[in-house]
Amino acid sequence: MAHSRLDRLELLSRFWPWLFLCVLLVFFETCAQVSDHRSFLLNAYNLQSIGLAAAAPLLLALGQTFVIITAGIDLSVGFVMGLAAVCVAQSTLASEASPWILLFSIPLTILVCLIPGFVNGLLIARLGVPAFIGTLGMYGVARGAGFLAAGSGMTVSVNNPGLAWLGTGWTPVVLTVVLLIVMHFILSKTRFGQYTYAIGGNPQSAIRAGINVRRHLMIVYLIAAAFAAIGGIVYTARFAAGVANAGEPMLLDSIAAVVIGGASLFGGTGNVIGTLIGALIIAVIQFGLVFIDVNAFWQFIVVGIVIILSVLIDQYKDRLGDAR
Repeated sequence: MAHSRLDRLELLSRFWPWLFLCVLLVFFETCAQVSDHRSFLLNAYNLQSIGLAAAAPLLLALGQTFVIITAGIDLSVGFVMGLAAVCVAQSTLASEASPWILLFSIPLTILVCLIPGFVNGLLIARLGVPAFIGTLGMYGVARGAGFLAAGSGMTVSVNNPGLAWLGTGWTPVVLTVVLLIVMHFILSKTRFGQYTYAIGGNPQSAIRAGINVRRHLMIVYLIAAAFAAIGGIVYTARFAAGVANAGEPMLLDSIAAVVIGGASLFGGTGNVIGTLIGALIIAVIQFGLVFIDVNAFWQFIVVGIVIILSVLIDQYKDRLGDAR
C-alpha cells in the first residue's frame, strides 16, 4: 500500500509540468470563452504567437539543458545572443539586397559567438573556475562586445530578403523544432548524452570510467554558445534589427524553462522534452495574461512562483527517492 502511494506520488511529481501546462490552457480557454466568447486554443494566430514567444528562449534553453545536466550554469548566453543579433545584422549590411550574403554572415556570426563559449569552457573545465563566476564574467564581456559591435546606437536595422524569410511566419518555430529533435536524439540516444548525465551525476566516477570530463565540458559550453548565436540570428530575422541586449530578458527564461521542465540544478537529471514543456509554460503564461487583458507585469510574478514550485517539487522527488 505504501509503495503504491509512493509510486503515484512519484508519477505525479515527474509529470507535473505536463499537467500544469494543461491546467493553464484550460484556464485561459475558459477565461476567453466567458469574457469574450472566443477561443484561446482554436486560433491559429494565438498558437503562432505562443510558438514564436517560446522559440528564442527555447533555443537558449536547449544549450542550457546540456550545461545544467552537467551541474553547471551559463549566465552569458543572453548577451551572447545579443552579440549574435548585432553581428548578423552588421555582416548582412554589406549586401542587403542579396540573400546569398547569409551564407557568409550566419557562419561568421556563429563562429564569433563560439569564442565566449570556448572561454567559458576553458575557465570552467581547465582552470576550475566555478561556472557561476566564469559565465558571469563572460556575461559582462559579451555585453560590452555587443554594444561595441552595434556602434553608436543600440539597434542595427537590416533589410535582407533571406533574413526576412527566416523570421517570417512559422519558420522560426519549425527551425526550433528541428533543432530540438536533433538535440533530443543526441541527449537520449548517443554516447555524448550518456556522458553528459554521468558527469552531472558524479564527475569523479565519470573520470574513473574513462570519460574525458574536461573535453566534454568544453563541448557543452560551445553548444550553449552556438544555440545562443542561433537565437540571436532568429531574433534579428524576426524584428529586422540587431539589438545588443536582445537576449537579456531571455536568460532567466531559458534557465527557468530547464528547471520547470524537471532538470535539477545539482546536475544529472533533465531532458530536452521537459525543457520544451517548460518553455511552453512560460510562453503560455506571458501570452495568456496579455490575451485576457491582465497587466503584463503579472507574468514575472507568476513565472517566479512556478520556478519556486518546480524547485520544491524537485526536492520532494529526492525525498521520495530516499523514502523508497
